[in-house]
Amino acid sequence: MSDETLMEETAGLPATSGAGVPDTTDAGLLGGLGVLDTVKVRLTVEVGRTQITIQNLLKLNEGSVVELDRLAGDPLDIQINGTTIAKGEVVVVGERFGIRFGDIVDPKDRVNI
Repeated sequence: MSDETLMEETAGLPATSGAGVPDTTDAGLLGGLGVLDTVKVRLTVEVGRTQITIQNLLKLNEGSVVELDRLAGDPLDIQINGTTIAKGEVVVVGERFGIRFGDIVDPKDRVNI
């Protein structure tokens, strides 16, 4: 097959990176999201979890302490709409708390957000 014939057959097909492999870089995955740029999502940070009985729940009052399943210093879960997208740590930004992103979940694994 000549180069000219190949060019005619592939004209109009979407561009790919490499040898016919779709572009899955961050820029490629995010490149066509223009209409979604202004959609708001809920970002939450989960410190830890635990289960308690209703009896113990009813005993909680100001000053009560509930132990969670994480150790002090463990990375926290950063979630978008309930789906964990990264691990991070709490930082102070002025007079507010912030979160520093650490390990990020692979973008291909985040499609269920």
